[in-house]
Amino acid sequence: MLGLGRGCWIAEISAVTGGIGYRTPLNHSWFDATAIIELIGVRVDDRLEKIQRLYERAVFGGDASALAEAERHLSAVEADLAVARGRVIHARFLDAMSSTLEAPNNVTDALALFERASELYRSLGDVRGEAEAQFWIGTFHQVVRHDDAAAVPALERARALATQANDPLTLSYALRHLGIAEHRAGQLDEARRYLEESTSLRRQLGFGPGVAANLVGLAYIAAGDGRSHEVSAMLSEADSIARDSAAAAITRQIDEARQQLTR
Repeated sequence: MLGLGRGCWIAEISAVTGGIGYRTPLNHSWFDATAIIELIGVRVDDRLEKIQRLYERAVFGGDASALAEAERHLSAVEADLAVARGRVIHARFLDAMSSTLEAPNNVTDALALFERASELYRSLGDVRGEAEAQFWIGTFHQVVRHDDAAAVPALERARALATQANDPLTLSYALRHLGIAEHRAGQLDEARRYLEESTSLRRQLGFGPGVAANLVGLAYIAAGDGRSHEVSAMLSEADSIARDSAAAAITRQIDEARQQLTR
């Protein structure tokens, strides 16, 4: 995983933020790329069918007002696909870094895609979509550029928007990554507060891999905060949840954390 100084927990593979464009929990299919792609396809196909009907209404029915609605659907499709494409680039970056390969040449394209998506969602009044896009902007700065000063404003914006939209999953991600920023800054109390709040939301959602990933982070924080007696229990719970969720990437993080923290 990425060598980010304060523990491999920072390098959680953010594989799913809630189903691109769909944004509904997938239970134990969080890492099922095929299921995600199918959801994207359903969403886009539905919108394209609506656009076709609106086009016909304008051309054959003489209702020019249908074109404005069609353009809104086109903007929504563009935004969803921008986030989807940006996340694939981000995932390729994480895979390359975990394999000690060079970063993909197009990794910076992800930021432009996320920023474009945020702009489109904002114009559409899609608060939930804008929250997700802002989260990814913050994640790009934090994970790819290691620039928390640039990441935190976007993550704070994502937190505010996710709260407004009642989107607990995106909120849990924003809180987690704000916790990462605090951990890097040596603010362990604040880091723990963010991680605990994120973990509580993920437990309510039944997001097992996310709970396990957060427990790894909390174990690192506990070790740094002089609470080493809590580490083993946290990692044991994380391991149990990760195995039940078939989250092999998180299991590897747990193994690494055990080597670093329980020697």
